[in-house]
Amino acid sequence: MARHAHPSRRGPSVWAVLGLAVVAAVLVLAALLRPWDTEPTVTADPTPTATETSAPTPTPSPTPEPPPDARFTIVGGGDVLPHTTVIRTAETGEGYDFVPMMEATAQYTRGADLALCNFEVPLAPPGTAPSGYPMFGAPEELAADLARLGWDGCSTGTNHSLDRGMAGLEHTLDAMDAAGLGHVGTARSEEEADSAQWYELEREGQTIRVAQIGATYGTNGLPVPADSPWAVELIDADRLLGMAAEARAEGADLVVASIHCCSEYSGTPHPDQVSLAETLAASGEVDLVLGHHAHVPQPIERLPGGPRGEGMWVAYGLGNFISNQDERCCVPQTATGLLALATVVKPFDGPARVESMEWTAVTVDRVGAQRLYVLSDLLAGARPEGLTLSEGQISSRYEQVLEVVGDAATERTEPPQPTGPPPRVLPRTDR
Repeated sequence: MARHAHPSRRGPSVWAVLGLAVVAAVLVLAALLRPWDTEPTVTADPTPTATETSAPTPTPSPTPEPPPDARFTIVGGGDVLPHTTVIRTAETGEGYDFVPMMEATAQYTRGADLALCNFEVPLAPPGTAPSGYPMFGAPEELAADLARLGWDGCSTGTNHSLDRGMAGLEHTLDAMDAAGLGHVGTARSEEEADSAQWYELEREGQTIRVAQIGATYGTNGLPVPADSPWAVELIDADRLLGMAAEARAEGADLVVASIHCCSEYSGTPHPDQVSLAETLAASGEVDLVLGHHAHVPQPIERLPGGPRGEGMWVAYGLGNFISNQDERCCVPQTATGLLALATVVKPFDGPARVESMEWTAVTVDRVGAQRLYVLSDLLAGARPEGLTLSEGQISSRYEQVLEVVGDAATERTEPPQPTGPPPRVLPRTDR
């Protein structure tokens, strides 16, 4: 008997197998073409999108540029010594005019930011006639003429301060006040004597205060009035240091000392000059010393010490500015003088300092209408109308300056230019 397979165990048909294969192929193809159908992995985006509300990262502000340093110049001049011939030359018939004889040097005094002269003699009191050596009394026009030439102030403490008594001393300071000139070294009151002369300069957003103090070795034997012992400031190192320290405490950025001492007609500083200058330098209270009285040029040096230990500049003797002295009457060097020019730097947030010193030589032509000239201009070939100096005189006067001035400071042959408005000259009792 034949055996037949049971229907439930019969294998799949061909069509069924083909159908299953097609379905599998479709699924594989779908998986290959659509990988994004899988569950995505979520990660944090550190960069905010434009639609997010978080604040933008601020841009750092640039570092501001520091304010520029303030810079200005101080020029010191020699003795304003109007002998009788100088006074006579200045006569106009209606008064006196000293400007023409000093005009050739005015580019330096007008170009400096602060110009300080040495007013060697008093003015003749009202009702008295001018006079020269030995008891000087200059015409009152001299003060205003110096201001017209660019001077801002002068030291008045000299060995001739009392040549015309207290009347001359007081008239001198009154006339200088009227001319807008500062002054120091003599006084009309004890309060005035105890004060420095103050100058204020506006530079690079700063108000820079310069204090000037001054003193003389004596008064040619003329007694200082017993009821006015403060009238003439006599050299006392301790008092000068006290005045300098007080000026510092009252806001002085720079202290200048005008010293009238010691021997005349010598290009070598007297030991007393050197000792006093070294004392002032060692104190750290004084920035600059301007020396007078020798009537001839003396060295310019930088001494150890000074504020912050940076050194202190001293011009031991600036010689004559205007006078009737030269080789015909006196030692040849009296025909010359120095303009000592200090360059001062004052940072916005730091102390002032004298950065450098320069000098310019001047010389007088006594025969040629008492005219004063810049010596380097004559050496360069300038021959102003009326000049009577010979080539030999010009060169020898220059050589005599070189012999004594030294090499610490350099020669300047071009006038300075103002770095800002003129200084304010404060009354002595207004600190």
